[in-house]
Amino acid sequence: MRSVNESRPEETLSLEALDRRDPTLLHLQVAAEIRRAIAQGEAHPGERLPQARDIAAELGVNTNTVLRALRALRDEGLLEMGRGRSTRVVGQPERGVVVSKLREVVELAREQGLRRDDLVAMLDVLGAR
Repeated sequence: MRSVNESRPEETLSLEALDRRDPTLLHLQVAAEIRRAIAQGEAHPGERLPQARDIAAELGVNTNTVLRALRALRDEGLLEMGRGRSTRVVGQPERGVVVSKLREVVELAREQGLRRDDLVAMLDVLGAR
């Protein structure tokens, strides 16, 4: 395990080296590593993550690869990216997965011509079971 930015305890993650032979895109591997670290309690809601450039240097990838991973985690509801260099944990991975799947459902519903009210009605029916 590697420790990113050991000088600041609130910005430390133990990240595994990426497998460049794995067909999974690098930014998805980076996102998975950060998600795993958060799930294992290495960073809690409200805590800052190391800067993207520090994570990139530690993992041997381009900073843009890390930024792409961070944006994906932000879209899942796991991270909040502030102005400048501040990235904070705001959720737990389990919730992020639900948000990600909901985005897929909303996209599919739009493609099928369904509206928000239609989705809400479906959720009400499913929740009543």
